[in-house]
Amino acid sequence: MPQLLLEIFSEEIPARMQQGAARDLERMASDRLKAAGLTWDALTTWAGPRRLTLVIEGLPTATPDREEEVKGPKTSAPEQALEGFLRKTGLTKEQLVERDGVLFAVLSQKGRQTTEVIAETVDAVIRAFPWPKSMRWGDATLRWVRPIKRILCLFDGAVVPFTIADGSPDIGGRVQGIESGDATEGHRFMGTKRPLKIRDFADYRKQLADNYVLLDVADRKLKILEAAKKVCADRGLALVDDDGLLDEVAGLAEWPTPILGDMDPQFLDLPPEVVQLSMKTHQKYFAVRDPSKQGLAPNFVVVANVEASDGGLALAAGNSRVLSARLNDARFFWDEDRKVGFDAWNKKLAGVTFHAKLGTLAERVDRIAALAREIAPLVGADPDEAYQAARLSKADLASGMVGEFPELQGIMGGYYVDALAQEPFPLDGGRAGMGVKASGVGGDISAPTAVTSNPSPSPIKGEGSPGGIAAAVRDHYKPQGPNDTVPTAPLTVAVALADKLDTLVGFFAIDEKPTGSKDPFALRRAALGVIRLVLENGVRIGLSSGSINPALAGLAGPNVQRALDKLSVEGEVLAFFADRLKVLLRDQGKRHDLVDAVFALGDDDLVRIVRRVEALDAFLATDDGANLLAGYKRASNILKAEEKKGPLPTGMVQTGLPNQPPEETALAFAAAAAATAVDAALETEDFAAAMTALAALRAPVDAFFTAVMVNSEVAEERENRLKLLGQVRAVMGRVADFGQIAG
Repeated sequence: MPQLLLEIFSEEIPARMQQGAARDLERMASDRLKAAGLTWDALTTWAGPRRLTLVIEGLPTATPDREEEVKGPKTSAPEQALEGFLRKTGLTKEQLVERDGVLFAVLSQKGRQTTEVIAETVDAVIRAFPWPKSMRWGDATLRWVRPIKRILCLFDGAVVPFTIADGSPDIGGRVQGIESGDATEGHRFMGTKRPLKIRDFADYRKQLADNYVLLDVADRKLKILEAAKKVCADRGLALVDDDGLLDEVAGLAEWPTPILGDMDPQFLDLPPEVVQLSMKTHQKYFAVRDPSKQGLAPNFVVVANVEASDGGLALAAGNSRVLSARLNDARFFWDEDRKVGFDAWNKKLAGVTFHAKLGTLAERVDRIAALAREIAPLVGADPDEAYQAARLSKADLASGMVGEFPELQGIMGGYYVDALAQEPFPLDGGRAGMGVKASGVGGDISAPTAVTSNPSPSPIKGEGSPGGIAAAVRDHYKPQGPNDTVPTAPLTVAVALADKLDTLVGFFAIDEKPTGSKDPFALRRAALGVIRLVLENGVRIGLSSGSINPALAGLAGPNVQRALDKLSVEGEVLAFFADRLKVLLRDQGKRHDLVDAVFALGDDDLVRIVRRVEALDAFLATDDGANLLAGYKRASNILKAEEKKGPLPTGMVQTGLPNQPPEETALAFAAAAAATAVDAALETEDFAAAMTALAALRAPVDAFFTAVMVNSEVAEERENRLKLLGQVRAVMGRVADFGQIAG
């Protein structure tokens, strides 16, 4: 069947917009062609620096004839309703069909030529295309991301004729436009200067490749990666992988050609993240490392869009000079920041609003520091060290380097703490920059000599001297996503938990909770970060007593604008954690209803909750677990029905009653034994043993429901059996709320 080939050729499309544009082109074209009644075998789109391409295989030459039945008014409806329906359908009353007292219009539509539909579709797609930013050019009123130069449109090998009117007038005042054709262009510099006449997609792709254009972004990325690794390997070096940069440079060059350049080795005394980010952000260069050493090599890889006759020597030299200028800027920030330091930066934070209802960044630092001190003993960190680390954690936000490279927040703070340990920052008459001074070369940071807004009652020591403090400042933002690493040092864990908990509790307290797909303050990410920090480090901390309540206490000030209902906020945050935990465990193959069943017990120790869920999941996967769950639900339904009539009977279950069935007696003894075994297992948090104890109830419960009538006509028997079912429900309820589990 015929093939449609469409290319919209323009000036350079920003790399960050290309893949979104390919998806939008696919969606918009599909929607319009389907609405016209067309079907096809395959639809594919591509995006590159100067072109968007669409290919559809297997389109019919015409749309099918269509017949549609439209329901109208009843035959008894007023005349005005009938007249309105006739105007809408364009039919006469005699052409309507009556069925069961209702009038119907049968509308027939003849099929149209596919070329007509294509022309209308292309025009509509171009005019409504959702570019993040677009422009007009010359006198045209048409908008596109960059000026459109050509539109190639072939159907079954022939040009689909149409003109996209751009609103620009010619000399005679007539409206001009962009006409479709069968030509495109190759590489701007290396391709032939004449237009390329195209027959079909295979010819299109081949001619582009012959003229130094790789259509598929996957091909461009592969060429970049293989060639970049080769030029590095030829010099005994290795490429520093950067998937984000690879995606970007693949959208900058139609014929990407990696070139290895040299940089001044003196810049390697800058933090490697600064060097790499300066390369990436400003110049789109890949960093390079020496496999035989730690750190970066004095080299870079630039991806050119041409194959230079000199092998890229001139290009490499020119880019090296530009990079030196950029790195000199970075060195300026590095040197100037070390003249200032933490005292001055923390003072600046007092003038930066974190949120109108939550105060300044300085007030946020106060809250985080106090909370880190509370959390520290629970994670095995020193409270005073945690307090000091938290006091320094946000200071680098006011530094020049982080102002230039916001991605380095935290990372630069860690470097500045390390630098301070080597040589104190002079400021305010020579006081050390974070309110402490260093003794000796690389010595411990000793007693405070400058007054901060909240001085630590003790000097920094142990883990915090000085590498632990630096690590805590550097890594306290982690984990920032599902693939980010989780800190393990107790000091870092304490500060990271305090940072995320302050964010969560603060925004819940001012009623700025996530809604639907909107989460402007990244609270879902913060909650997931807390969960991962707790679980992956085995932190035994109660969410309410150990974290949420202390965080709420820090908010009880004038900056929280609404009356703070602490119990309400605590419940909302706990429910939010439960929801995030369900998402995490679901991704691991666990059932979300099991999280509800365990959370219903009121436990807020995430480590214990997950262990219960895992044991419960394994138990319910067995026959004993599945059948006992069914027995529980049957017992629970009986008890719920009785509760509607009045209070359930209480007291001890009796055995040895006259005519008491042996199955009832057996279940009573089994329930008592299970209660003892479950309590012992829960005391030691041996949840597998608790499930084993419950499994022993399966046979007695099944036998009881098979042989015993609960609603006996004898009141004493009925009450005893209800007590027995209540006992079974109670002992199972110590492990989880089985009523929350789907059976």
